[in-house]
Amino acid sequence: MSGAPDGRPGPLPGAVTYRLVSIGGDGVGPEVIAAARAVLETIAARSGFAIEWQEVLAGGAAIDALGVAIRPDDVERCAAADAVLFGAVGGPQWDDPLAAVRPEQAIFALRGGLGLYANLRPVAVHPALVPSSPLRPELLAGVDLLIVRELTGGIYFGSRREASARTGGAESAAPAGRSAEDVLPYSEGEIARVVRLAFELARGRRHKVASVDKANVLATSRLWRTVAGEVAAEFPDVALEHRLVDACAMALVRSPAVFDVIVTENLFGDILSDEAAVLAGSLGMLPSASIGTRRTAHGLHGLYEPIHGSAPDIVGRGLANPIGTILSAAMLLRWSLGRADEASAVEAAVAAVLDEGLRTADIWPVDPALAEGCTRVGTAEMGAAIVERLAR
Repeated sequence: MSGAPDGRPGPLPGAVTYRLVSIGGDGVGPEVIAAARAVLETIAARSGFAIEWQEVLAGGAAIDALGVAIRPDDVERCAAADAVLFGAVGGPQWDDPLAAVRPEQAIFALRGGLGLYANLRPVAVHPALVPSSPLRPELLAGVDLLIVRELTGGIYFGSRREASARTGGAESAAPAGRSAEDVLPYSEGEIARVVRLAFELARGRRHKVASVDKANVLATSRLWRTVAGEVAAEFPDVALEHRLVDACAMALVRSPAVFDVIVTENLFGDILSDEAAVLAGSLGMLPSASIGTRRTAHGLHGLYEPIHGSAPDIVGRGLANPIGTILSAAMLLRWSLGRADEASAVEAAVAAVLDEGLRTADIWPVDPALAEGCTRVGTAEMGAAIVERLAR
């Protein structure tokens, strides 16, 4: 086995090489991506495979450097890779919603260009982090759920009409003088494929699916509920329940352990998955995978990212929690590279450092009395501790 520059074992001669794209993006994105890349390099050296990295600009960084949120050629580079590791995009300097070019256009271009129709967000509560959650400890017992969010349809991709900023050459003073419109479209096929994926995933879990809609108001939700029921007939071993989105939002904080797999449309999934972050103690803890149907030689092609966003208020201060990104890298290992054992090793290393009491600022115990035995660390220190645990 050849040696790596830092003294760790390198890949075996003739070992498989995986092609990965790294997109740091904006804000704390580059900081947490650096930690996740170090973890992936460590597990690669330990297991005897190699990683070939390509770096791509996206979001505000690409707007400043290239004038676009992401170049079409870079979307093609992402498509040609085995998987994409993504940080975050956005920040106050690009925060004009009426701008012709905006950072979030990179996300939409990648989802569309890579055919990523489903976002998977697992939510589990590590016992050591129960004191970091504002919920009562008894509510967190047994929480282990998966949110499956439809990604390429719905109101984010429907036609829209922006409000007219001026009327007759002068800005309208009457709020009723302006109007805007967003269309929420869904087809039967778009609904069926993401619901079917949720049922397939539930078969490997606790065999329960909660389909979330607003069928008492929205026509698209009534179609969603109908199609979900039809798909459920293909999976007689999986129980289906329908929940209205407002009732589901309440249940997520009152009785979260009742959920196994939640499947829902784009906007509802965006909101509910961020709400569910309170269960784990912080947005910084939660990973995600965006997947489609295309397979590579090693697994399912996908894009992997934390859910926490660019957090521009803490950039460069070492306060970002890299665990969500590192756990996203574990999902990348499992789903796209076919490396389930290595994924489990990364997850175990994360659990070990949490058990040892290491905490970034966002997961510091709410009650100071519960902070005994905890050590506050920064972004780099948390990443290094996980790398050290893996390298043992």
